[in-house]
Parts: sequence; C-alpha cells; structure tokens
Amino acid sequence: MVSLLLFVSIIASRVSSRIGAPMLLVFLILGVLAGVGGPGGIHFSSIPVAHFIGSLALGIILFDGGLRTHIRDFHVGLKPALSLSTLGVLVTTALTGLAAVFALHLQIMQGMLLGAMVAPTDAAAVFSLLHQNRLELKQRVAATLEIESGSNDPMAVFLVLALIASLQLGHPPTVLMIVKGFFWQMGIGALTGLLGGRFLLALLNHIELHSSLYPLLALSGGVLIFSGTTLINGSGFLAIYLAGLVLGNHPLKAQNNILRMHDGFAWLSQIILFIMLGLLVQPSALVPIAPGALLVSFVLIFVARPLAVFLCLLPFRFPFREQAFISWVGLRGAVPIVLATFPMLAGLDRAELYFNVAFFVVLVSLVLQGWTTAYAARQLHVEVPPQPKPEHIIDIGISQVEGFEMVGYALKLDSLAVNQNVQHLPLPGDTRVIFIIREQHICMLKEIDSLAVGDYVLLLSRPEHLAALNRLFAVSDAPPRLEEHEFFGDFVLNGEAKLGDVGLLYGFRVVKDDENMTLAKYISRSFKGRAVVGDSIFLRQVELIVREMANSMPTKIGVKIRHDEEI
Repeated sequence: MVSLLLFVSIIASRVSSRIGAPMLLVFLILGVLAGVGGPGGIHFSSIPVAHFIGSLALGIILFDGGLRTHIRDFHVGLKPALSLSTLGVLVTTALTGLAAVFALHLQIMQGMLLGAMVAPTDAAAVFSLLHQNRLELKQRVAATLEIESGSNDPMAVFLVLALIASLQLGHPPTVLMIVKGFFWQMGIGALTGLLGGRFLLALLNHIELHSSLYPLLALSGGVLIFSGTTLINGSGFLAIYLAGLVLGNHPLKAQNNILRMHDGFAWLSQIILFIMLGLLVQPSALVPIAPGALLVSFVLIFVARPLAVFLCLLPFRFPFREQAFISWVGLRGAVPIVLATFPMLAGLDRAELYFNVAFFVVLVSLVLQGWTTAYAARQLHVEVPPQPKPEHIIDIGISQVEGFEMVGYALKLDSLAVNQNVQHLPLPGDTRVIFIIREQHICMLKEIDSLAVGDYVLLLSRPEHLAALNRLFAVSDAPPRLEEHEFFGDFVLNGEAKLGDVGLLYGFRVVKDDENMTLAKYISRSFKGRAVVGDSIFLRQVELIVREMANSMPTKIGVKIRHDEEI
C-alpha cells in the first residue's frame, strides 16, 4: 500500500503541474482519500509515530533547504528574513490567536497556541510552486522568502512548546523563563549546527568512499546533528538547517551528487509527510469546525501575514509590490500540522480541535495562495528572466582533479557558440572542450571546424567559470514576456557611465550634485545598497533596469524608452 501511494503520488504530480495545482495539495488529498474517511480505508491514528516521522521529514527538508541557500543571498535577504522569522512569527501568532479565540470560543492561551501552530511559512511549498511554474524571482524577494522559510520553524516550535507548558502549568511562564528558554534553544541550535556542519564538511572532504555513499553520509550526519541537538533541548530544526548551509557554501566533494540525491530525499520526505498527515485527518471532523477555521484562515492570510510583513520590512524599504508578494506567498504547509501533534502528545484539552483547524488552514492556504502564486508573481512584477543553465553537470569523482567538473550543453539556434570555430572559442580560465557529439557520432576537436545547432559539447571546467560558459553555450527557456531584450530593453549601458551624460543622451534632467555620479552608484543609492537584478528606476520616459551585478554593485544597466501612453 505504501509503494502504491508513492507511485500514484509521483504520477499525480505530473497531472497537477498541467492544471497548475500545488503538488503538495495533491499529496495531502491523496492521503485523505487513502485514509479511514476515504475509499482507501487505511486506519492510521498513531500520534507518536506521526510526530516522529513528521519531525524527521521536516529535518530532512530543512537540511536540503540549507544546502541550496547561497551565502551571497544573505547580503540582501538575511536581516529582513530574520525580522520575519522572529517578530513576524510573533505578530502573526498574536493576531491569528485573537481570531481563533473569537471564532472557536477558546481561552486566550489556547488561541495563542493555535496561532503559533499556523504562523510559520513553508519553504518546500513556496519553492516547489515556483519551480513547478518555471518562475525565477528577484534575488531580494527569493532570498528573503528562502531564509525566512528555513529559519522561522525554530521560533514557531519554541512558541508552541512554551504555550503548551503554560497550559499544563495553568499560568503563563515568566518573562525570565521565556528569555532563558529562547536563548538556550536558539544558541545551542546555532552552535551545534555550525560546529556539526564544519565537522561533517571536513569528514566528507577527507574520507574516501564509493561515490554513492557521500549523499548518505551527508544525510545521516545531518540527522545526527538534528537529533543530538534535540536531545539536549536545543533547536534541532535550526541546527540541521545551519549544517546544510555550511555544507552548501563550501567546496564539497561530490557536491553535485549530494545535491541531486538530497533533492530526491526532500521530495520523498514531502510525499511521505503529506500523505501521512492526510491519513491522520477524518474529513467528517472538519465539517463542524469549518466556519470558525475558515475565519481563522482568512484572518491569517488577509490580515495577520500582511501586517506582519509590512511591519517587519518597514526598516528595509522594500518596494510595495515586493512586500505584497511576500505577504501573499506565506504558504502554510506541513509544519502547522506537525506542530499540531505536539498538544496531542502532551494530552492537552481540545488537542484534536487544534489538529483539525491546523489541517483546515493548510488546506485553504494551498488552494487559495498556492494556486495563485505564479499569477501574483507576474502581476506584481517580481519575476526575472531565468538564467541559462547547462544540460548536465557531472561530478568527476577523481581526487587528482578535485575542483573540476564536467558540464554538457546541447547547442540551440540562439547559442552564441553556434558557427564559432572550436579552436578559437573564448573559454574562461583553464576550461577545455573534451569532445563533441554530432548526429550520434563522437567527434574529436580536429574533425570539426565550427559548431552547429544540435551539437552536444562536453567541457572540463571549474565551478567558478560556469556563469561564463552558460552565456556562451546555453540559451534561456524564458517565455516571450521575459526574453532578455523584452525585459531589459534593447540597449545596455556600463555601470560606470556618468548619470549626467546619460541624461544628455536620453533627454532627462539630472540634479547638479548627481551629474558626475555613476549609474551604478545612483541605482545602488536608490535601493539603499541592496539593488538586485531586475530592479528599475524611471527618469521621465527612460527606465533603467539592473541587468548584471558584481560585488553588490550594478555593472550592466538595461535601457527601455517608454512612450507617453506607457508612462
């Protein structure tokens, strides 16, 4: 039955992508249909087993999230994300908790407990939707969402445990107890995560194993850090996320193999997690609480989350459209349902109500927000053209050539390398072409004068040269609205160009004090030093759009001329 559910879930994910439905919603519904209240009739009601599997699956998902979070994103996303994952969770908890008190006739502490359960956003839900819809967001928005989603779970867990303790004691904990508990959990979680990640990194880079064992060693090491931290009352979720962050941002043996395998581990964890949580719920139990749970859901989505986002991002001067998008995509996924198992384990009164309401809130969030994420990104203009990528990246797995990787490209019509002489390709650094496949025939370099559409080119290079190779060989599969010339304009200026000279050229006035300022500094100042690709400013009929960045400064600026009817 388990294998059948996995098989059907994976096949159903293909159907969901065609109709635009969130895949996690499909997994959840399959679990409900397979459960005792559906045609599957599977009886599963073990809360301890569900809590154990749910916690482990969340840990693996967070580990994969840490592996894929780039440290360069911290420049634009760390501070706003930490604000959202701490103050934002508190604000969301308070406002949603008050709504729960009113809608479900709960005591104030019970309402706050329910608010804390549904406060955290779900990274897996957000980014699976973006990938499903082939969306690439502005770096500032993507980084903020990614770091927030990975770091707000520990805060929510802390609040849930503190509120459960207060309900068991019959009185709220003292401020000293809250502060002490918070700093202990987060401090121990951060310390064990960073130190454990460093140890695991050194071990992976120095031990000689079969190539297939490196991903398993990384996974078992991450789970060991997670469980060990939890045993000493630290935040295991924070620890495993930070451990993944350490591994993902340092040179790592078999890195591509580890990333590829952990992508599979994360998907497997999501499928198992959502199906299991679907099995736990009884659809008939959702009907009586539907009106109150619907009100809680709407307060969370339309009031609590937007207010928390606007309050937390106020010091960082995010453009309104970006704040609106971050507010809308605060999707709720498996985390609230897993957190709802905590009161059931603790034997609290009305624990089953918390679980059913949390499930209902997640269902509404996935349907309402999940189905409209792609539309919101396009309407709020936070989407940027996707970067071209190689067809394949292959780990060599040979210690003598450590630091190199093989990359393969299938040449398309618009590739810059087409019709170029193989011997005179502008290859970066010590990159070398290994061979070319043309019409199923492996060709040596001396056999080919120039490259043609359909050729498959395999190269040996270093990871730092990948961006240059992508520009030369790859072609972006962006939809027409996001093709580079449509998005960035047909003209490109150097970031060192003087603003006064550009004003004379395009006919707009420049304040005298800014005439000698470079475009790079002017745009950077306009965005408080946090400009990213896709940011734009208007100077009368001219729109200047950041096209390329280096060292946190714009280097290439796209130019669009707006007609009067477009302004």
